[in-house]
Amino acid sequence: MGLLLHFDDEAVLAAELARALGWPLAAVRCHAFPDGEWKLTLPATLPPRVAVLRGLHQPNAKLAALMILAPAARELGALDLALVAPYLAYMRQDMAFQPGEAVSQRHIGRALAGWFDTVLTVDPHLHRVATMDEVVPGRRGLAVSAAALIGAHVAAQVPGALLLGPDEEAGQWARVAARAGGLQADVCHKVRHGDRDVHVALPAGLAVQGRPVVLVDDVASTGRTLVEAARAVLAAGAATVDVAVTHALFVGDALAQVHAAGVRHVWSTNCVPHPSNVICVAPLLAQALRSG
Repeated sequence: MGLLLHFDDEAVLAAELARALGWPLAAVRCHAFPDGEWKLTLPATLPPRVAVLRGLHQPNAKLAALMILAPAARELGALDLALVAPYLAYMRQDMAFQPGEAVSQRHIGRALAGWFDTVLTVDPHLHRVATMDEVVPGRRGLAVSAAALIGAHVAAQVPGALLLGPDEEAGQWARVAARAGGLQADVCHKVRHGDRDVHVALPAGLAVQGRPVVLVDDVASTGRTLVEAARAVLAAGAATVDVAVTHALFVGDALAQVHAAGVRHVWSTNCVPHPSNVICVAPLLAQALRSG
């Protein structure tokens, strides 16, 4: 038995996760001073095992709070301290592409390893690093995937859909989702020219005429890749195009742009709070915490 700590903006997922774990739940109270500094208030005493739910979308202020929270939790009694971050930020920059670039994944991972005994996340954006154990060296790094949950949801909503990864990186999620839903999967080719400038090409010889297509990805941020992929499949004659993602960031007007490109439905997990949330990852997280 442990205790789950959470912040007010993630109370819904926290309640679902606490229920799935069978653990009590407590909120971390935050007070912002006029100069922007925070005061955090935790329960006066903590049990030996504590998990902190904190998704790291819009991460900078949240990382500062975790830097304060983790040692405070240990002072109050926590011996085994886990971070449950359904979305884990700063994973994309896993090498220096230009001289002088900071490798964000390495440095954030080491910081988290200094604060927590376990870091649990969902579908982390890993490429040249194979496992979460490498991200948080010397600690337990746990990663679970929501792809099978996404596949089951899509199969129920759009029977016979073609699942399409909008780029090569998304192929792994599209294929797992397809197997879970008994569907077909394929992967587009993407060329990125900038943060918001991408070109997406359909797989050679792929027939989408008259078929329902669902674009599957781990993260939707600016939405440009999804926009270009949606336009490509509709131009090729797809009957409908929907989107299913693990992490619905949708920065600025990204969601509106995705719908404007012809996307009918957008479905996401509740890893990141968003109006498109329809798939709950609490049981997935609870199972990983128990086994980890």
